[in-house]
Amino acid sequence: MALVMLMVIASPVLVLLLRAAWVALSCYVLTPLRIRRIMARQGVHGPPPRLLIGNLRDVSAMVAQSTADDMPALSHDIVGRLMPHYVLWSKTYGKFFVYWYGSEPRLCLTDAAMIKEFLSSKYAASATGKSWLQRQGTRHFIGRGLLMANGAHWSHQRHVVAPAFMADKLKGRVGHMVECTKQTIRALREAAAATPSPGGGRRCEVDIAAYMTRLTGDIISRTEFDTSYDTGKRIFHLLEDLQRLTARSSRHLWIPGSQYFPSKYRREIRRLNGELEAVLTESIGRSREIADEGRATSAYGRGLLAMLLTEMERKKQDDGAAAGGRKQQQQFSYDLQLVIDECKTFFFAGHDTSALLLTWALMLLATHHEWQDRARAEVARVCGDAPPSYDDLSKLNVLQMIIHETLRLYPPATLLPRMVFEDIRLGGGIGGGESLHLPAGLSVWIPVLAIHHDESIWGPDAHEFRPERFASGRRPAFLPFAAGPRNCVGQAYALVEAKVVLAMLLQQFRLAISDDYRHAPVNVLTLRPKHGVPVHLRPLRP
Repeated sequence: MALVMLMVIASPVLVLLLRAAWVALSCYVLTPLRIRRIMARQGVHGPPPRLLIGNLRDVSAMVAQSTADDMPALSHDIVGRLMPHYVLWSKTYGKFFVYWYGSEPRLCLTDAAMIKEFLSSKYAASATGKSWLQRQGTRHFIGRGLLMANGAHWSHQRHVVAPAFMADKLKGRVGHMVECTKQTIRALREAAAATPSPGGGRRCEVDIAAYMTRLTGDIISRTEFDTSYDTGKRIFHLLEDLQRLTARSSRHLWIPGSQYFPSKYRREIRRLNGELEAVLTESIGRSREIADEGRATSAYGRGLLAMLLTEMERKKQDDGAAAGGRKQQQQFSYDLQLVIDECKTFFFAGHDTSALLLTWALMLLATHHEWQDRARAEVARVCGDAPPSYDDLSKLNVLQMIIHETLRLYPPATLLPRMVFEDIRLGGGIGGGESLHLPAGLSVWIPVLAIHHDESIWGPDAHEFRPERFASGRRPAFLPFAAGPRNCVGQAYALVEAKVVLAMLLQQFRLAISDDYRHAPVNVLTLRPKHGVPVHLRPLRP
């Protein structure tokens, strides 16, 4: 009798073990081998992978060597520093090659026409999501937020958050952006007043990166999450720590089952994530209390958090619905954890990338005084002595060219990852030409930084700061915010914010790069200056 009971219990366990073994075999062996054969038949090869680790050691070693020292001069030719493996393998294997992130095959795609087709709505359902490894790497960092969502979940989440960044909403955000920037200007003036210049007058040296980090954090805290910067500051510090640890721990995801192994990185990530979610839960709770007490102009206010909480409340109201269509809608509705994940996503994306855009733009203006003077003259002509209004922003064409050229040379996201869920074929349409079959399960990586510096696209001056190249509008291979249906939902917000902040800083200060500036761009999920950006500030007004 005991033997029979043991067999009954063991049978489901055995089935689960066999199923797990088959999934692992398929994921780590069969699917990669199938993809490798399909790509090889098309003449697409790459560096030979090692068992389980693929080409990770090669990539890590090359990047560690290329970024060990600062750059000897202030050069914008940074692809070889940040992507030495791309430079080597593209020369060896051509414009298409496959390398291996553990057992995950990754196609490097650089053909501009194919990228445009791949990112278009034509393949919105076939190649728009993130792979399992990508989702595991950011599971604690931004969870199930919009950046990591796939399929119908992504479509619903995008539909919920997109209205927060429409033109009518952005117009109402400019006032908050102006007030936050005024506070930063006051802080910079106080620093200048406390620092006498050897040549007379007042001048100060500051790390402008630190000020931009605080400023963009203050702006998004107020405009989208209706919270103070003190609360936002706690969130940003936790996100920065999580960003650093996530970048380190993701190097080990290629080991099968490694996500379940205990490690100092994962323990610290769990601790930080728990603390971060507690802060966000407290902030969300305050917003709901304010709404309950009737102190908000609408149910939860007017920012992104308000829209997320409104959607979560709608889900609660629909829970009792019995109709099939209503149940289908519930499947993609927000709960508290998803609201928290979206908050993490937009606190990170709306703060980190905007701070980096402003930091790199100010570095470039501080080293190219002729463009700084042109932009300042334009701001004076359009805005006078007043802060820019929303209607003024569309007239700041020189500033827009500078922002676009900054995003070309120093895009915050240097890589654009996508996952192929169904077999697709790129190219070879009307008129023929080269075509490429992408099998399901293939991860596609678009090296945005390399494309932005490609001399065959941008000309022999591709590594130079030349904003005039954007005088006639955007270029087809310009991808700082991706493209197609999955482009960055907050790109208009980022551009409005950048124009407001840069215009106001140019009205108040003349910038020059410090002699102590050390040019050392590094990638820690995003492209950042390793040692900050120290600049000299000279106030233009009393």
